Amino acid sequence: QVQLVESGGGSVQSRASLKLSCAASGFTISTWSMGWFRQAPGTAREAVLCIDSDGTPSYADSVKGRFDISKDNAKNTLYLQMNDLKPEDTATYYCAADPSTPWWKLLVPSQYKHWGQGTQVTVSS
Repeated sequence: QVQLVESGGGSVQSRASLKLSCAASGFTISTWSMGWFRQAPGTAREAVLCIDSDGTPSYADSVKGRFDISKDNAKNTLYLQMNDLKPEDTATYYCAADPSTPWWKLLVPSQYKHWGQGTQVTVSS
C-alpha cells in the first residue's frame, strides 16, 4: 500500500528557511514521478516543485531560485528545501507520487494518484 507522510512544516518569519520531508512506503521513489504541491485557504492546489523518475525537476515560476527538491533513495524520502520564505508561501504543503506521470505533466495535480496528508507552513512578515 502506497503511503506518503509529510513532516517539517511550521511557523517562521519572512526570509527564513524550512525543509520538508516526505517519507514514502509501498513503492520505490527512484522509479516514480513525485512532487510538492500547496494549497492556501480558498485557492486551488498548485504545483511547487516536481521531479520525474530520471531526477529532472520542474519548477513553478514563483519558487525558482528559492526552493529546491531532492530525493534520498536510500531512505525512500523526498525533500523540499525552502529558502527566503515569503508570506505568500503560506499554505498546506502536500507530497504526491505517481508511477506514470509524463514529464510534460509533472506540474499538473490531477496527474498524481497518491497524496500525503499535508503539512502546514506559515510565514509571517
